[in-house]
Amino acid sequence: MDEQRVVLAVDVGGSHVKILVSGESERRRVPSGPAMTAAEMVSAALGAAQGWHFDVAAVGVPAPVHGSRVVSEPANLGSGWVGFDFEQAFGVPTKVVNDAAMQALGSYEGGTMLFLGLGTGLGSALIADGRIEPMELGHLPFKKRTFEDYLGERGRTRYGMKRWRRLVAEAVEHLGAALEPDSVVLGGGNAARLGALPANARLGSNDNAFTGGFRLWHPPPASPLAVGVPVGVPSGVQAEG
Repeated sequence: MDEQRVVLAVDVGGSHVKILVSGESERRRVPSGPAMTAAEMVSAALGAAQGWHFDVAAVGVPAPVHGSRVVSEPANLGSGWVGFDFEQAFGVPTKVVNDAAMQALGSYEGGTMLFLGLGTGLGSALIADGRIEPMELGHLPFKKRTFEDYLGERGRTRYGMKRWRRLVAEAVEHLGAALEPDSVVLGGGNAARLGALPANARLGSNDNAFTGGFRLWHPPPASPLAVGVPVGVPSGVQAEG
């Protein structure tokens, strides 16, 4: 029965909200921005999903999440996200996770993988031993500021493409040395701007966020993800961010 459920995957970003349902191939998107509230996001997503049928939802939010509840307001969106009842708003069973965790989940191919999402800010997650651990590496000190200040969209605009690419490579080297992953996946909207990739890194796809959303409800058979967190757990149980 669970395998027959159609999943609406919602990837919330600082510039756009992107949606896709399992079984469809063409994603839809609507603008977001620094003033968008949680209620406005749901309304926009449901509006964009007109004509699609879905049984359950998976939502990736650029903020810390615990137990399918946002616990801190997103840095690049509006207010009203903390404690918001997404399941009631969408009207179907809903799992909510950190957006980087959802894209990491869809990018995972095995081993220990570090995911870095290069977008409006800097998302991050680590998958090890079949468990996914959303992280907040973007707020750690780096040089004179934070990783997000240099690697996010503000840093790309401020420092220019050439220096931004060098900063990304330097950050990957630092974080890789600290966390010792088998691989590093660079995703997010700006990852395609990198050109040559740092050593031990591969390019992710924004569409992997949808794959991750689908996997929240339908983990691949015989996959390490099937025993991981938050994969395969009921809505509201140990989905950490």
